[in-house]
Order: sequence, then structure tokens, then C-alpha cells
Amino acid sequence: MSTIERHSRKESLLGVGFVLVGATIFPWTSAVVRPVFLVIGPSAASAWRFLIGALVLLAFTRPRVLRWTRHQWIGALALGVSTAFMNMCFYQAIARIPLGSAVTIEFLGPLLVAVLGKRSWRHTLFALVAGFGVVALSHPGGGLTLVGGLFAVGAGVGWASYLFASHRVGGSTTGFGGLAVSMTISGIVTLPFSMGSTLILVHHPFVVGRLVIVAVASIVFGFGAELQALRRLKPSIVGVLVSIEPAVAFGIGWFMLSERITLWVLVGLCSVMFAGIGVTLDQARNVELVPH
Repeated sequence: MSTIERHSRKESLLGVGFVLVGATIFPWTSAVVRPVFLVIGPSAASAWRFLIGALVLLAFTRPRVLRWTRHQWIGALALGVSTAFMNMCFYQAIARIPLGSAVTIEFLGPLLVAVLGKRSWRHTLFALVAGFGVVALSHPGGGLTLVGGLFAVGAGVGWASYLFASHRVGGSTTGFGGLAVSMTISGIVTLPFSMGSTLILVHHPFVVGRLVIVAVASIVFGFGAELQALRRLKPSIVGVLVSIEPAVAFGIGWFMLSERITLWVLVGLCSVMFAGIGVTLDQARNVELVPH
């Protein structure tokens, strides 16, 4: 194996590691922030998360935006808007349906990115299996509601857009400056949702503490890890590697939020994860068949 091939493999493994870090952090912070919804609501919680996270990133990175090109600004704008939309929808979803179900439905976004990345009969089959998984999650007694499910679908659309935008920002900027600017844009877009809760937070310091933990963990470390992953891997590959996240979300929901897991929920989870793993292996096989 040549030096270039060893370096490429090392970078790919690092990318996989960063994806797994993000796939663990996001469900955990979602469980931590759930009690905040009872005080200020999911939209305000999402807005404060972006605002606090952006301030922390700006303080540490101090991006030199005066030297940015039009291409860099477009990428940051796309990432900021798509991330804001994704998280707003997701917080609305987990306020109404179980965490694991919300993440599983949301995962259909990146899975669709992977399926469309290389259309084949196998990918179509995997997409149908994933669709069956969502139907299984919708069984009576599973905790899934129409409104919550639609918000989760919206989060999935935002997640798919986020993967491409993050890949673009990661490729056109260095360090975490691009992420800092993007999260600042997210904070500006969602700012109106936080303005009515300022006085409430003054009287609830524990809520502020939770928001700070969630913001630093998810915005700085979670999105930072995924940005590093997308610098090393294609969006379609990252989109299917996160197939582990629904399982992590169900485990965290059961352990931290006492959410019930039924047989049909397990069937739905396994179906979606099987589809994600199947597309991952199919992508890997196609890469191996390409002459070097």
C-alpha cells in the first residue's frame, strides 16, 4: 500500500470516527434539552441553542470574514439556514413524539441522499425497506402523531440539505471559522423565537445551565465533528454512516426519558437501520470495484 493510500485510509477512518461522535452527541443533547420545552417551548430552546453556540464559536475562532469569497458566503448561508430549519423542526418533533422515532424518521433525509447518490434497484429496495420501517413506527400505541411525524419529516429534509451545505463549507473554509459564521446565521434566523423568553430564563437558572450544556455539546462538538467528517467523506457516505443514530436515540430515550419500546418500534428501527447499513455496504463495494 502506497503512502497516499495509507493517508487516504487514515483520513477515511478519522471521518468515520467523527460521524460516530456526532451520532452520539446529538441524541444525548436532545434528551437533556427536553425538560426545557416545558419552560420556554421547543422553538425558543432551539433559538437559544444557536445563539449560545454561535457566541462560543465566534469567541474561539474569530473568523476573518473580510477575506471571504462569494462562494464561501453562499456556503455559510446555505448551512446556516438549513441547520436552523432542521433543528427547529426536530425540536418540535421530539416535543410531540418519542426521541427514537423522531430520529428514525429524520434519518430518512440522509438515507434519501445516499439512495439518490447512486440510483440502482438495490438502493430502491433499501428505500422501500426504510419506508416500511416508518410505517411500523406509526402503529397504534407507538406514540407517533401526525404533527410530530410531519415535523420529523421536515427535519429530515433539513438534514439532507445540511449534509450538502456542510460539505461545501468544509471544503471552502479552514478550521471552524466557517462553522462559526454558519451557526451565527442560524442564530440570526431563529432570533425572533428567543426574544419572548429572556425574562423567563432570568428566573430559571437551571434552564440556562441546560441550554449552555446543549449548545456547547451540540453546536461546538457535534457539528464540529460532522464538519470534520464531511471534509474527509462524501455526503452520501456520511448520510448512511449515521444509520447508527436512530439506535442510539432509542437507547437514550429509553434510559434518560423512560420512553417505551414496543415490538413494532423495534421492527421499524431495525428496518431503517438495515436499509442504512445495506446502502453503506453497497457504496463500499462500488468503491472497491473502481480501478485505482
